[in-house]
Amino acid sequence: MIIDAHTHLFFQDVVDNRTPFFDNEPEFMLLYDSPKSKIATASQLIETMDQHGVDVSIIFGFPWRNPEYAQRNNDAIIAAVNTHPKRLRGLACFDLSWEGAAKEAERCIDAGLSGVGELAFYMSGIDDRAIRLLEPVMEVLKHKGNLPCMIHTNEPVGHHYPGKSPVTLGQIDNLAQTFSDNKIILAHWGGGIFFYHTMKKQMKERLKNIWYDTAASVFLYDPKIYDMAVTAGVLKKVLLGTDYPLLTPDRYYKDLDQSQLTLEQKRMVLGENARALFPDIQ
Repeated sequence: MIIDAHTHLFFQDVVDNRTPFFDNEPEFMLLYDSPKSKIATASQLIETMDQHGVDVSIIFGFPWRNPEYAQRNNDAIIAAVNTHPKRLRGLACFDLSWEGAAKEAERCIDAGLSGVGELAFYMSGIDDRAIRLLEPVMEVLKHKGNLPCMIHTNEPVGHHYPGKSPVTLGQIDNLAQTFSDNKIILAHWGGGIFFYHTMKKQMKERLKNIWYDTAASVFLYDPKIYDMAVTAGVLKKVLLGTDYPLLTPDRYYKDLDQSQLTLEQKRMVLGENARALFPDIQ
């Protein structure tokens, strides 16, 4: 089974014309102002899944500052999951500064979504304020069966690109320690923090509740990153994530084939690890 754990969909008005939604949404404008930034529908995602042999995709929207946009996007995710119950699972997404974020998480989970994400702090990084804002949402996730939360992270060094936040490895470490009882997926390989599983003290325990997805890996890392995940002992925590429609699954298949992973190890990344994290996927 192949599971894509990181895909984005929007509600129809954004698909039709994104420009009106740039007002008072600097993060959305940052990522989608360029016409090269693709926006996809559920039917296009299903078509892509069929083309590339993906059985199930995890879908979510965008962390809108405007609560109305967040609710409309989450409603679109709920509707897509209900329309394609065998092919799609969904996460609730919103800006955590919204006072209703925790209630929105609960509403969406009660409507059938499988967790929360991709939450992002593009301007601030995961600072102390972000941690405080996360607390009520993380409590909802624990109360609802310890469902996962996906959080945007990125490497704190290297070239700049739209959406690269000022997150630090220390902030990511603090996130893991603060919410040690929650299941957390760090998007984009967790900014590389998985490497610290090789330390003899502390970090293996601190990062025990963390999973890592491969979103945008094709743009950021050599295929050998998969071999490094084996060396670090975290391959069972690595999830295929394409960041669709940014990239399609075949780009990741190529990198996996250029790695030294065995067939069984590839199967873990392509779907078995995600099945363990999302038990409602049969």
